[in-house]
Amino acid sequence: MFKQLFKKDVFSWALYDWGNSAFSTSIMAVLFPLFFKNYWNAGVEASISTARLGIMVGVTSAVVALIAPFLGALADEAGAKKKFLFFAVVLGVLATLGLAFIGKGLWLTAALFYLVATVGFSVSLIFYDSLLLGVTREDNIDFVSGAGYALGYLGGGILLALNVFMLLKPQTFGLADPTAAIKASFVSVGLWWFVFSIPMFLYVGEPVVKRDRPLGVIFKRAASELIGTVKKLVRMKQVLYFILAYWFYIDVVYSIIKMAMDYGISLGLAQNDLISAFLIVQFVGFPSAIIFGYLGQKWDLKKSILLGVGCYAFVVVLAFQVQNAADFRNMAILVGLVQGGVQALSRSFFARLIPKGHAGEFFGIFNLVGKAASVLGPPLFGIMTYMTGDSRFGIASLLILLVIGGSILMFKVKNPSRVLASL
Repeated sequence: MFKQLFKKDVFSWALYDWGNSAFSTSIMAVLFPLFFKNYWNAGVEASISTARLGIMVGVTSAVVALIAPFLGALADEAGAKKKFLFFAVVLGVLATLGLAFIGKGLWLTAALFYLVATVGFSVSLIFYDSLLLGVTREDNIDFVSGAGYALGYLGGGILLALNVFMLLKPQTFGLADPTAAIKASFVSVGLWWFVFSIPMFLYVGEPVVKRDRPLGVIFKRAASELIGTVKKLVRMKQVLYFILAYWFYIDVVYSIIKMAMDYGISLGLAQNDLISAFLIVQFVGFPSAIIFGYLGQKWDLKKSILLGVGCYAFVVVLAFQVQNAADFRNMAILVGLVQGGVQALSRSFFARLIPKGHAGEFFGIFNLVGKAASVLGPPLFGIMTYMTGDSRFGIASLLILLVIGGSILMFKVKNPSRVLASL
């Protein structure tokens, strides 16, 4: 099993997660919320900056949700997943580098650059996820999917640790102050993301699609394929139920990733304590994602996901009761144990359900659902915080989404091995 990971194409595929996770870890989870609140929203009341962040994340997610399915179908039709992936990476990297040059108080400009960077990051995952089916056998897909997330946690954690050291000791790196260190960190994330994407483009094969059509015809066919995908989903009840369940529970995963730093700041926790908690998530998440991938393959795939969803419900309860840095670190340990597992097993579960040859369009829908869920969670978090004046009620509002998603998965979705014959 482990030998599979060290095949050139499999490792190159997984290494992309090592590279792009620097964005989700250093930018999404830590540096952007921290800088957005304390630098780009300097002097603004905490509840207002939280609402701005939540609404901004929701708008960004809505943009991705609107374009994701069509781009997935287009990549399938054109046989150009790697080309689309390359353009998405370049877009995301350039916007990430641009964050380093935005001045104090310019929260709206920062939000626009973040939107573009996040669109590049999120869209790249459509094509990255769809290439999974081309680098591994179906009987090993859970392990390889989990290994990708595991390398992401390790790579993202290593760069985050370096960025934290830069923040705490800027003079060691020839930087004037912590502000300069964070701006330099934006640059480091962009470069890290791009450099570790290169093996993907060199060694992962593009699925062969023998189609020689003009560009206009390809666009028309992609639109037709997308409409056809939606019709297929209506007929494929098990896929539809899983997508619905995923929509609700993955919302909480993404909401906690994107809003946890802001939540900790709102509770008055020290910056260093918050950053150390995020480092814990990364380095606990590395082995845990591999273990969950093995668990889903050897035990029961659906029950493994449900275990992760149940742990997230406990995370929300713990978050509501956080009183100090130790409480926040305990919450981070639990998140690290299950976050990568829930993401990886959901991806491999879905990959087992979809028809072969249509990975791009179906993963476009899959990523649409994940991002559409984020349209609800972060704004709900921000608005509840603004209305009550207490961020604890913002995070508590996420619990209902877990209950709905977990219930649909438990009672309506069967394991893929018992589903495929009935699709």
